[in-house]
Amino acid sequence: MRFATWAHAGSVQAGVVSDAGVHAFPSGISVLDLVRAGLPAALEAGAAALDGPSVALADVRLLPPLEAPTVRDFVAFEEHVEGVVAGMGQGGGVVPEWYEAPTFYFTNPYALIGAHDDVAVPPGSQRFDFELEVAVVVGRDGASLTPEQAREHVFGYTVLNDWSARDLQAREMRVNLGPAKGKDSATTLGPWLVTADELEPYRDDDGFLALDMRVRVNDVEIGQDLLSNMGWPFEELIAYAARGTVVRAGDVLGSGTCGNGGCLAELWGRRGDQAPPPLRPGDVVEMTVEGIGTIRNRVVPGVQLPPAAPARPRTRQRTT
Repeated sequence: MRFATWAHAGSVQAGVVSDAGVHAFPSGISVLDLVRAGLPAALEAGAAALDGPSVALADVRLLPPLEAPTVRDFVAFEEHVEGVVAGMGQGGGVVPEWYEAPTFYFTNPYALIGAHDDVAVPPGSQRFDFELEVAVVVGRDGASLTPEQAREHVFGYTVLNDWSARDLQAREMRVNLGPAKGKDSATTLGPWLVTADELEPYRDDDGFLALDMRVRVNDVEIGQDLLSNMGWPFEELIAYAARGTVVRAGDVLGSGTCGNGGCLAELWGRRGDQAPPPLRPGDVVEMTVEGIGTIRNRVVPGVQLPPAAPARPRTRQRTT
């Protein structure tokens, strides 16, 4: 089943998606409410909504499927890491620490945008980039889970585009902290949330979801990969996120960017130049993941702000 949130006729509604369009839940019920209620209850509510009237998808504005309380983004594709490390001027190869355990950072849940929303270039960035990912949505609270337990905590999946200002990111990460402003301006989530049962037929013999992933810029295909090329399956990512702490229903965990052109920075690193060029206003980025759907966002000019103020030299005074 596919759950969505949308704006229509001046109001925001949540519901289920069918071939006929979108079918709303009773007023006041959100997708996050149903995720927290659990998959069986959500499927029951979705089936009931399907008996109600529909609105054509073309007549609504799709919003992020749910208001995620937290968003973690992993870096689970070895090929992506290899290319981006070279592109950031940090040499070639993947550091040994990458293989030891999954790595993630927390990104901005307030910056989530819908499947067809415009995305603004972050202030001061000249190297704007996309990142093709799949995200898992946690369906149950849990702490210090085993991977086997974590699989039972999966509610569903959606497409994620982790928009990245590569020039801002490169500066920040030289301080050995971040990314911060290089990443937090926008994250596309959508077009809807597909329940885990829908994607089980795509699971391969190693337990990975073998979904085709593609990204196009201005209708030209830039990258293609399989989700099953992840270094860890999603239950391992959830278990690691919950290691020594808590994950809660509604938390979003990104796979990290796929390889083979899942972002421009990977290609820049492999080719030694900025080809294809960084994103500019007017560019349209389209991502399609098999079994989930398509998101398509247009890049627009961002707000113009003065440069950030540099640090003042310290006085080294110890008393007033």
